[in-house]
Amino acid sequence: MKNFVKKLKESVVAVIPITALILILNFSLGGMPSLNLAAFGVGAFLLIAGMTLYSLGSSVSMEPMGEHLGAKVTGTNKIPLILAVCFVVGVIITVAEPDLTVLATQINSIPNSVLIIAVGLGVGVFMTIAVLRIFLKIPLNLLLIFMYAVVFAVAAFVPADYLPLSFDSGGVTTGPITVPFVLAFGIGISNVVGGSRSQEDSFGMVGICSVGPILAVLILGLVYDSEAYAEVVLPQDFTSFGHVMQTYLHALPVYLKEVGIALAPIFVFFIIFQFIMLKLPYKSLFRIFIGAVYTYIGLTLFLTGVNVGFMPAGTYIGGALADVNKWIVVPVGALVGALIVLAEPAVHILISQVESITGGALSRKNMLFVLVISMAVAVALSMIRVATGISIWYIILPVYVVALGLSFFVPKMFTAIAFDSGGVASGPMTATFLLPFAMGAAASVGGNIITDAFGIIAFVAMTPPIAVQMMGIVYKIKKSVARREAEARYRELLAREGEIIVLE
Repeated sequence: MKNFVKKLKESVVAVIPITALILILNFSLGGMPSLNLAAFGVGAFLLIAGMTLYSLGSSVSMEPMGEHLGAKVTGTNKIPLILAVCFVVGVIITVAEPDLTVLATQINSIPNSVLIIAVGLGVGVFMTIAVLRIFLKIPLNLLLIFMYAVVFAVAAFVPADYLPLSFDSGGVTTGPITVPFVLAFGIGISNVVGGSRSQEDSFGMVGICSVGPILAVLILGLVYDSEAYAEVVLPQDFTSFGHVMQTYLHALPVYLKEVGIALAPIFVFFIIFQFIMLKLPYKSLFRIFIGAVYTYIGLTLFLTGVNVGFMPAGTYIGGALADVNKWIVVPVGALVGALIVLAEPAVHILISQVESITGGALSRKNMLFVLVISMAVAVALSMIRVATGISIWYIILPVYVVALGLSFFVPKMFTAIAFDSGGVASGPMTATFLLPFAMGAAASVGGNIITDAFGIIAFVAMTPPIAVQMMGIVYKIKKSVARREAEARYRELLAREGEIIVLE
């Protein structure tokens, strides 16, 4: 019960600020119809309830499952089995990711199944590469440099409308289902492999897995004979509050089914391995089962709230702001982005893992502050694109060059955490509120929705690697200063005793 209350408080603190800001913006802009506002209010309530149950369930189901699987499979020392399991797990958890479904449904020209399968295969392949990196002791920054070099080389030959979509796909795949499982899977593997790099290797898998979907969709753009396009979904016209509740009640079974279909393969895969290899005690299994139920209900409530309540609100506010002045969307977008990161479920999973693995050296508070700042910058950059229509190339290429360049000057663990942070910041709130917000603004200024609005998820994913690595530079400088001060005090102490020792 104490843990439930703690998760509930965290969810309220996360959701209330963005809800309050949306309400202020709504009334400042003339306001949505009262019934649409009521739908938004119900959505906010479902977000809080969903986040609470999801966070509670994830900690006792998804994370233990991933860690047990990673450790047990790696313990066999059978490389082909390990790689095969990694590929299958990568595909299953990606197809299960609700963020990907949200993105796919907003693209009118490509069948949902085609996009989802392509992205799933991309994650499966790159999750295998991520595990191989741990075994072969390949430096993460060198591998990332090589992978992004390939990505940008392929991107040079892809139609312009597929470029923002491809980078957005890399962001949405690392959401509330993928992150806890992949993080725990990586921790399980690194703990078994051990060595001096085990702490560093505990992170980095999410960052590597994010590259797979980018490359997969770029290749899809080369071979798929269709232009990518999207249309703005207008807010629904409600006739009464009963109609609002009826809409939610109709949506609830849809998301119960979607989340059930998404989670089922993961748990079936885990149960098969339980009988074949894991052999966990029934008490542990029961705990995981209860956590799975919490995860299922929580994620269903969360997705129902964001899709029915938050997505239409995002479209309305983005369009209304741009109607007032297209440049006002830049500062307002930055503020919205800064608050939305607090409501991303996967962000809280990551920062908890970081604080635990680093023994508190990287605190939740500092990590969250850095992610809030980077999210604000990301959305501001995206809104500048909406206002000006400039190509995504002018921003995304130099930002990645800087992010990868910083990896040579920071402790290696910071690079791993940094690129993981980019993935987790772009979750369901980004896909269901910020993307419609950008689409509404782009439509109002007469821009191209697919090339100007899409890409916002990519920006959210690419700024945290710079921000977290900057934090790593500060950490490195402070550690160096502290060491020099300690050495100076030690020399002074010895000098008083008549001895002088020069420390190397």
